Amino acid sequence: MRIADVLLADYDTEIRSAQRLFERLPSIEKADWKPHEKSMLFGKLVMHVATLPGFGAMVLSEPILDMAQGKIPSFAYESPAQASAVLADLAAKTRKLLANIPDEEMETTWQLKFHDRVFFTGSRILAYRTMFFNHFVHHRAQLGVYLRLLEVPIPGMYGPSADEPINLG
Repeated sequence: MRIADVLLADYDTEIRSAQRLFERLPSIEKADWKPHEKSMLFGKLVMHVATLPGFGAMVLSEPILDMAQGKIPSFAYESPAQASAVLADLAAKTRKLLANIPDEEMETTWQLKFHDRVFFTGSRILAYRTMFFNHFVHHRAQLGVYLRLLEVPIPGMYGPSADEPINLG
């Protein structure tokens, strides 16, 4: 079995979970809300989650990512529909790259830097898993907490949630 085949199952599950949260995003009026003074603004967090698959695409397609080159686009939270569209578009592009990457490419060295300052050097698969995928899951979960605090019902991610229990009888 190819490395990508194993990663795709996890990828699809986590993207679907994010899309389920995005279906419940509140309106733009909540964009400047945050649960704590040190927390990220709600709208910024939404767009961070929406655009992280684009970072995953860069990990899969480029041997070096120099953050000083400004290749990562930023988007402002304009509406739930816009955020969902950004997530869907970038997730589809990343999925296509992941589905087609050979094992040999996953084992090559990948690097993250800012000008001459190197932050990470390691295998592409390690960069994909830690710098992109785990990062994505972390912020997707953080978004779930924000939604809970905003009294938005949370869908089940890995089974039922308190808002969507399973009726067994």
